[in-house]
Amino acid sequence: MTKSLFDLSGKTAVVIGGTTGIGHSLSLGLADAGADVIASSRRAEEVAKTAAEIEAKGRRTLRLTSDVKDRPSLISLREAVLEFFGKVDILVNCAGTTKRTPTLTVSEEEWNHILETNLTGTLRGCQVFGESMLAAGSGRIINIASLTTFVGFYEVAAYGASKAAVGALTKSLAVEWSKHGVLVNAIAPGMFRTALNSNLLDNTDRGKELKIRTPMGRWGATDELIGAAVYLASEASSFVAGEIIAVDGGFLASGVNQ
Repeated sequence: MTKSLFDLSGKTAVVIGGTTGIGHSLSLGLADAGADVIASSRRAEEVAKTAAEIEAKGRRTLRLTSDVKDRPSLISLREAVLEFFGKVDILVNCAGTTKRTPTLTVSEEEWNHILETNLTGTLRGCQVFGESMLAAGSGRIINIASLTTFVGFYEVAAYGASKAAVGALTKSLAVEWSKHGVLVNAIAPGMFRTALNSNLLDNTDRGKELKIRTPMGRWGATDELIGAAVYLASEASSFVAGEIIAVDGGFLASGVNQ
């Protein structure tokens, strides 16, 4: 039987920020596609819970915490995975943060915290795991961009700047690394309901506007991001580098909806 282009059997994936929200869904989705998955984040209890879910799918994992603001923790994560599995085939950079603040009054502390997490944290993940992938001559890196990579959202300038830069970083790394077998791409999620944003989406004027701007007329389920992630992690995307795939219900295509 011919192996599917989307089959991740035998692959080892690390999902940083992989225990809640979008990251959690991607961790389980990569496991369903056949990969052994290490879902890492700052909280040990969340890591342990997600690891148990991965093991319940018959995949191998490790219980390892990490913090994208702490490079040594990422190096320790990489070394532990390499020691146990011998390789890292797939990296998903999912850790992120945001806060709504008028740009005129946003503090440098808040600005720096958001960019340090979303942009520099992504860079750290790419550097730390890219080193071993480049040495091996193969790998897939999937960054998490945003609708704000492409368009402006009201009073989230720091987040928008960080995610626009994640898009640029993704393209720059693709230019540098693709010839060495390491393919770097990104996913830009539209509006997906999670525990953190459900009140905003369901009970605010901002949420109403976001739904109006989404031609499909509904929020995404985080499981609907799995297909894009599996595609970018698999041999099906063997000639794809530097792309930012929007999974957004048509949001970025939208002009007038009625």
